[in-house]
Amino acid sequence: MKRIWLLLLLVTISAAASAQTTGTTWAPPQTGTVPRSKIAVIYSGAFQDPKEGITRFAATINKLNAEFQPIQNELNQTAQRLNAMQEEIKKMQGGATPATPQQIQAKIDQFDEQKKAYDRKGEDARTNYQRRRGELLLPLQEDVGKALDAFGKANGITMIIDGTQVPLVYAADSVDITKAFIADYNRKNP
Repeated sequence: MKRIWLLLLLVTISAAASAQTTGTTWAPPQTGTVPRSKIAVIYSGAFQDPKEGITRFAATINKLNAEFQPIQNELNQTAQRLNAMQEEIKKMQGGATPATPQQIQAKIDQFDEQKKAYDRKGEDARTNYQRRRGELLLPLQEDVGKALDAFGKANGITMIIDGTQVPLVYAADSVDITKAFIADYNRKNP
């Protein structure tokens, strides 16, 4: 079925091209060779799979997460304190806890101030995490790129398409080299 559609598409394109070039004759190219090629597909998103991906990616992400665990713990504790303070304010406003309007406002002001500090600290942590992630992963990504290039050359592959980056309508399992590359990379880079 695909071949019929491809044939129809080629006939349509040929007809359109000849209709546009009336009076001109087509001549085959004077020089050039038809390259022999072998195309493969890889899904780079699988590289970061903690169980079946590239082990150095998992190790790097674990190292990164360990570096930022203390700040994450601190942010989690602050979030719990803010939630408790918010509940306390609700009780004060609802009359469950006796409080004057001034006491309620003071508690709200205290909550707002701590919430702003929490938000700033969280944003700083996200920015620092992304910066550090880039610092750690960029050299690894470059190394994987070089290894993928060498893998392609060693296996006679002339083009590798990243199915994670380029939407593919269809790719046969026989052209998917993801698992083979990951196994090769992990074997060569323990």
